[in-house]
Amino acid sequence: MGICSKIKRKKITKKMKKLSIISMLLLLVIACKEYKQVISSPENKTLKEEVVQEETANAELTQNKGIGPIKSITLASEIDQELVTKGEEIHKLMCAACHKTDKRYIGPAPAGIMERRSPEWIMNMILNPDQMVKEDPIAKDLLMEFNGSPMNNQNLTEEQARAILEYFRTL
Repeated sequence: MGICSKIKRKKITKKMKKLSIISMLLLLVIACKEYKQVISSPENKTLKEEVVQEETANAELTQNKGIGPIKSITLASEIDQELVTKGEEIHKLMCAACHKTDKRYIGPAPAGIMERRSPEWIMNMILNPDQMVKEDPIAKDLLMEFNGSPMNNQNLTEEQARAILEYFRTL
């Protein structure tokens, strides 16, 4: 192999490297432009708006205190196991005929309710179901969702409702 062919091969190799770098840069620029178009597309804006609306709706649900005697309640950071035991017993006796802890039944499952509703709303629903289904928008929706089966007023005391709420914190 002669010196001329070695020089030609080096020049060709350099040109190929430059071309491949330029091609990669072009692909990167094109990909970035397409990504920006996707991100700013009307469909994506709608999706972002829907997520914001859903987050706002969830915040409103967990801030609704319901209608009834409970206006404010402060929950301790630690769960009171004695209260949980009482609440579980009351739930089995008074609520389990319609509410299975982890699945839909005649009424909604209480598992995860602490993420969906405020503690005040839960206690007011337990203590004041008749007025809640008449006046509270969430309770009205639940009544329709569960085929118009209203929750029976079990005439529980605030202490019993509080025990059930503590039990719900463990589900």
